[in-house]
Amino acid sequence: MTENRKTGRYRIFNTEIRKILRDATKIYNKYRSPEANAKILRIEDEIFIVRFDGSFCETCGINDWIDDFRYQLMNMGINTEIKEIIEVDESSRIAVFRIKSFENN
Repeated sequence: MTENRKTGRYRIFNTEIRKILRDATKIYNKYRSPEANAKILRIEDEIFIVRFDGSFCETCGINDWIDDFRYQLMNMGINTEIKEIIEVDESSRIAVFRIKSFENN
């Protein structure tokens, strides 16, 4: 990641980040569907928004399903933090992530 000196914010290599996010989503959905499915809604600079739908295993804690996506990204070189989780209804959540760092492998 390179830092933009004027704003102090990171400029992200969008093509690479988008590809990793798509790949991470495919892997996440492959192993967690039908209990949870992720869909990327928007990517802007270091912020991206993902919708999670499913029955979820509530004994695990619904937010744990969202954390699993964060761990998948970490395994692929993107370190993130969850800024916000919005409860749409009992079977849907929207998570706002911020990219903290990116290691280009």
